[in-house]
Amino acid sequence: MSHVVVTDHASFTEIHMDDGKANALSFAMVEAVHSGLDHAASRGGVVALMGREGKFSAGFDLSVMQHFDAESMRLLREGADLAMRLLAFNGPVILGVTGHALAMGGLLCLAADHRIGVRGGFKLGLNEVAIGMTMPWFGVELCRARLNRSHMDQALGLARLYGPDDAQYAGFLDEVVEPEAMHGRVAELAEMFAKLDMPSHRATKARSRQILLERLELAIARDFAEGASLRASA
Repeated sequence: MSHVVVTDHASFTEIHMDDGKANALSFAMVEAVHSGLDHAASRGGVVALMGREGKFSAGFDLSVMQHFDAESMRLLREGADLAMRLLAFNGPVILGVTGHALAMGGLLCLAADHRIGVRGGFKLGLNEVAIGMTMPWFGVELCRARLNRSHMDQALGLARLYGPDDAQYAGFLDEVVEPEAMHGRVAELAEMFAKLDMPSHRATKARSRQILLERLELAIARDFAEGASLRASA
């Protein structure tokens, strides 16, 4: 069974993640999302990356990440590459954050153009230091660029988890809607964004994110330099 369903709408391409559980970013999930992005890029225009009801993504597959070995570093690299792709995507990127978004799921919230969350007892944030992982350099750079500065230390160093409304203030989300309004709001925004002049959108996004993308490339190189470790302290 595929972890991702891709649906073509009139004004956007929907990439719907659903592994029936926590939407963990496994090798298979990341590959399927990339495949959906390939399809969306071939159509041009707007893409919406959505989670399942109650779960956007709980982050990386912990069955891989807990070993702190070559495979966990490979999965970390795939997550970094996915975030970079979303940041540089050739059309507007909407995230439908349908519930919990933790760790790498929270970092994906920092890589999209417009992030919509849903109200409810959901948690969004970066819990790496609470589960024994050092935040990778690329994650630090994403936080530096997209989070409200007053929440950097809370989110990164203290693993603060936010409810949806507080997550909007902190910078993980742009707006919060009732769960039943999510799909309608995504469609409404997609229709609006589809009216943009796409060459102008692409060129302006490239200019506005050039410095961030360059910093991320340097950060990723640092993360995966010889001897790098998820447990590194410097």
